[in-house]
Amino acid sequence: MSVAKVTEIIASSSKSFDDAVENGIQRASKTLKGITGAWVESMKVTVSDGKVDSYRVNMKVTFVLKD
Repeated sequence: MSVAKVTEIIASSSKSFDDAVENGIQRASKTLKGITGAWVESMKVTVSDGKVDSYRVNMKVTFVLKD
């Protein structure tokens, strides 16, 4: 039997939403072992001088707890 846990993270990128997701998963993988999936709960951009400044994602990350 396995038990999984879900944690929420916020990640950003100056390039794209996809890049923000990749950044978030890469960073989470440094401290969370056994990541099995993630889903994007929301997306947001910040704007400066009429241009998109950064892309942000709020994600739920699932990982399996070790015995």
